[in-house]
Amino acid sequence: MRLPTTPVTSLWRELRDEVRQHYRAGRVIVAVDGRDGAGKTVFADGLAAAFAEDGSTVFRASIDDFHRPRAERYARGRMSPEGFYLDSFDYATFRRVLIDPFRAGRQTTATGFQLSAFDLGRDAPVEATWVTAPRDAVLIVDGIFLNRPHLRGIWDWSVWLDVPVDVAFQRMAERDGTDPDFLAASNARYRDGQELYLRDGDPRHAASAIVDNTDLQHPVRSYRDFC
Repeated sequence: MRLPTTPVTSLWRELRDEVRQHYRAGRVIVAVDGRDGAGKTVFADGLAAAFAEDGSTVFRASIDDFHRPRAERYARGRMSPEGFYLDSFDYATFRRVLIDPFRAGRQTTATGFQLSAFDLGRDAPVEATWVTAPRDAVLIVDGIFLNRPHLRGIWDWSVWLDVPVDVAFQRMAERDGTDPDFLAASNARYRDGQELYLRDGDPRHAASAIVDNTDLQHPVRSYRDFC
């Protein structure tokens, strides 16, 4: 099904075409990175739909479905920014059941992969569901911290969604019922954890493309100034 033509869909197609300039066939892994509240899930879903327009087989995953258990996430303290950045996700499982077998499909399509491994609401692993894909397929993963240094080699291409911190926390408040004031004490874990990531990962420079997603209906591609 072809998407309507809007500023958003036009950008999704532009980014899809850029990826395809470099990867015309085979298994391709794309990351959609950004702050909490940047609009990653909707953007990644739209990008997946743009790839599907050209006949690609597309799979969607989120790092949110690879959380670590609550006891491990909060081992450094319930309000610890370091705990938020360092302990939220089970990257070993993420790579073992999704990334590595998906990449292995470049040689054999018989290798299955798992698109989720953990139910955050139940704080428990999910029953393993293994899927397979053709040799030519696209995997789009959304989530926070995806351009952290030890994950960069995973992605064939990535986008960073840029939004002001106050806008991000306002969106989180509307979604989760949290305090919309990003300076509120209750937001310190998430605000400061994100700042740790920005310093450690420098995702704006690590990403293949930057998109200002402040206006969800009119996202704008940003370009780095190398002068």
